[in-house]
Amino acid sequence: MKLQEVGIRGLRDQLRGEGVTLKLAPFVVRVRSDIPHLADDIALMYEDFELAAEDEFVDFHVAVRRSSHWLSRLRGRAEFWFDGQRSFTPLPAAQALAMLEWGINWCIAAHAHQFLLIHAAVLERDGRALVMPAPPGSGKSTLCAALAHRGWRLLSDELGLLDMTTGLIHGMARPINLKNASIPLIQDFIPQARFSASMPNTAKGTVALVRAPDDAIAARLRPARPAWVVLPAWRADAHGELVPIERAQAFMDLASQSFNYDLHGQGGFRALGRLVAGCEVFRFEYSRLDEAMDRFEALAATPVDGGPA
Repeated sequence: MKLQEVGIRGLRDQLRGEGVTLKLAPFVVRVRSDIPHLADDIALMYEDFELAAEDEFVDFHVAVRRSSHWLSRLRGRAEFWFDGQRSFTPLPAAQALAMLEWGINWCIAAHAHQFLLIHAAVLERDGRALVMPAPPGSGKSTLCAALAHRGWRLLSDELGLLDMTTGLIHGMARPINLKNASIPLIQDFIPQARFSASMPNTAKGTVALVRAPDDAIAARLRPARPAWVVLPAWRADAHGELVPIERAQAFMDLASQSFNYDLHGQGGFRALGRLVAGCEVFRFEYSRLDEAMDRFEALAATPVDGGPA
């Protein structure tokens, strides 16, 4: 059963009651909320996701609720809860969707240690994965949103889940998080993209979420094998060239952008080493999305390490 089959009224009732249990494969997340507009936002972003069965194991129990403190309630604040405990500072209820997405990211980053977790955008083309690790503000999500609507299948905007045994990388096809100037840029560049309402005055400025394309959601259970590691950065007047770099530099960037690399010790070291050894690695500075699309289209058409295109 998919979320859309519940209907918006049913969704609101379930969020207020026992919660809605979403299959965000490879995880199951139960969400509760007493904030009415959050139901509309969840429906927009996740209507094509399946609901878990009643007896299915739930990895994360989360909630976004109106603050119980009288002053925070008066100010229209909401709180994120995980396993029955308030986890973060209250935020305006208008930012409930962003709070939910950031909270789920935190749950996964803090607990899903069966994977090597990399802060990276991950997209796939013809079975090969493009991994773009980068710190906040690099233009990673902007580039990811554009590529996801131009022939690349979105796996993840924020969390690359590397299976250290198989070497495959998994994603959840969850929404892409854009902020500030990236929002109108992608709205103009990809008119068909489906956006949440913009949420101003967050810790990151104005943010908006972009729903994953339908093909990415339909194929979200399918992992991919990394073929390229690209370190992206937006820079004014950059010409959008893919510049080869040393694998050692790519390794260090991946390690620095991993949430649990240190926790895995030698296993994490070997897994990242295998990933980098099997990929072509580049630095990519860009200023124009149309140029960037051309560069990545050419990359996808190029054989990797002598293999078939």
